[in-house]
Amino acid sequence: MDGLLAFWSETGIAHFTWPQALMMLVGALLLYLAIVRKFEPLLLLPIGFGAILANIPNAGFTEENGLLYYVYHVGIDTGVFPLLIFMGVGAMTDFGALIANPKTLLLGAAAQFGIFATLIGAIALNLVPGFEFSMQDAGAIAIIGGADGPTAIFLASKLAPDLLGAIAVAAYSYMALVPLIQPPIMRALTTEAERQIKMEQLREVSKKEKIIFPLMVLGMTILFLPTATPLVGMFCLGNLMRESGVVDRLSNTAQNELINIVTIFLGLAVGSKLSAEQFLRVETLGILLLGAVAFSIGTAAGVLMAKLMCKLSGGKVNPLIGAAGVSAVPMAARVVNKVGLEANQQNFLLMHAMGPNVAGVLGSAVAAGILLAVLGN
Repeated sequence: MDGLLAFWSETGIAHFTWPQALMMLVGALLLYLAIVRKFEPLLLLPIGFGAILANIPNAGFTEENGLLYYVYHVGIDTGVFPLLIFMGVGAMTDFGALIANPKTLLLGAAAQFGIFATLIGAIALNLVPGFEFSMQDAGAIAIIGGADGPTAIFLASKLAPDLLGAIAVAAYSYMALVPLIQPPIMRALTTEAERQIKMEQLREVSKKEKIIFPLMVLGMTILFLPTATPLVGMFCLGNLMRESGVVDRLSNTAQNELINIVTIFLGLAVGSKLSAEQFLRVETLGILLLGAVAFSIGTAAGVLMAKLMCKLSGGKVNPLIGAAGVSAVPMAARVVNKVGLEANQQNFLLMHAMGPNVAGVLGSAVAAGILLAVLGN
């Protein structure tokens, strides 16, 4: 009998609490979204599985000497995983559309307005009983508006590591919901005639321009915002490997094997922060709400800036491309193209939208650098 009782005391059933069970259901929901709904499966699948592992009683995954403990501290605590992801994204990114039409940098910049508006919103939420966000917490939450998962994880790990799980889940969830969130905002802020505007074909961009561009971006970042150089620097390194044409093996590795391996461990590390005691708090609901607001404001700001550019250019800019100013690459650009085709079946906006989309990646990294410089000390 004593042996049976000893065995029972070691089972998961004997130690399960309802918060742990609830968080395992959250993990299962993320798996459902990844596998069945195909919402950001590359990240939501390992995040969801990591959440299940983190809430298994007596398994020790997140305790010292546990697998998830080491994965988190090696990759997230140090900021290494988001930086390696940025290098891979840089290696997969073509700056041609942005170089051909540099004015779209303004759209990427405008879409970051949601970040700074949400910073104010997070502080204002402290007026509601139960919320106590510090300035560092608010800065980490606000970056969700950039729709850039690695940037959100990098900044949260520096400013608010205790909120990392909720921020990462919110960032990747809203990235996955781009096709649902953005079109209503785009249609509400534009007229049918504006959505039908056909833009001129972009000029051909030379190889020399593509090589010089990442070096120029890095140089400007070094001079004006050194705190953003970890993200921007790795992004530019990946892009330079792609465009130089002399290290194809390195570029292919960054685009495939390396980014895939890091993505697995990044997702598990984020999932490890979805333990019941860290996630089931009133602050989590506030983060999810503020993330949606940030993303919506960023989309709207991009569209409104594009409308202004349309007026100033005499109707040569389709305002829809402003929605691609958020850095969900290339999903936001594809959504712009889809909405444009709905208005005019001959209106192909994908390449035009890639300009602000790539600018949005740089914009979110710069915004993170600004927040880190102001709030990191």
